[in-house]
Amino acid sequence: MLRIAVQSKGRLFEETMALLQEADIKLGSSKRTLLVQSSNFPVEVLFLRDDDIPQSVAGGVADIGIVGENEFVEKAEEADLIRRLGFSKCRLSLAIPKSEVYSGLNWFAGKKIATSYPAILKSFMAKHGVKADIHVITGSVEIAPGIGLAQAIFDIVSSGSTLVSNNLKEVEVVMQSEALLIGNKRLSAEKREILRELLFRIEAVKSAEDKKYVLMNAPTDKLKDIIEVLPGVKSPTVMPLAQEGWSSVHTVLDQKCFWEIIGKLKSLGAQGILVLPIEKMIL
Repeated sequence: MLRIAVQSKGRLFEETMALLQEADIKLGSSKRTLLVQSSNFPVEVLFLRDDDIPQSVAGGVADIGIVGENEFVEKAEEADLIRRLGFSKCRLSLAIPKSEVYSGLNWFAGKKIATSYPAILKSFMAKHGVKADIHVITGSVEIAPGIGLAQAIFDIVSSGSTLVSNNLKEVEVVMQSEALLIGNKRLSAEKREILRELLFRIEAVKSAEDKKYVLMNAPTDKLKDIIEVLPGVKSPTVMPLAQEGWSSVHTVLDQKCFWEIIGKLKSLGAQGILVLPIEKMIL
């Protein structure tokens, strides 16, 4: 049985559970249960605070964990980075009151900065030779300047709306963060085998993200031109149709370039274009 530590609430919890569901890992839905075992795969999920996950994985309480990169770097625990997962993206930034005129990092010299990430901030300030007073608090860091607790903050920023609502402005991005899959360095051979199967499923889910399966009818004499504009996984599938002079073309397209390519295909004579969602891709 492989034990995976997962954040107990918040956006990272929701996106992690969605990933496990897409990987067909069936779990109970009760949020009050600390430990939940899958009914169809040899894993159990341990729900923890996000800042407890790195230590739990490093210490062997959990075998693997899904945690924000910000917490993994801050805690600096001895655990393996297995895979970047590409969701729950945010950044760690320095922010100051909107009324202040920002002149560069030296603005922070001698200032009090409130944060829940003192290790990352201390390292950043030391790298740039700035001496500031780092004040560690948990919870609502963004209110610190407004109540006179600090003159600036260092915290997670996603959309930036929380900063705006507290009359703050982002002035320096210190690091980017996303969800990471981390693992204990001393996993047994049996648990590594389960992890390999889990990674296989995750890769299949992640490979299908933002991909569309596209089918179209195309004039046979235009196939060469049509194939040249298709950035498929390998080579598109081409099959003759019952109507002479026409072929059916099947391919996979990335969402980000989908409309541009569809426009080119239409101009080359493609018709009856059918677009289907892809649930998983085994490469």
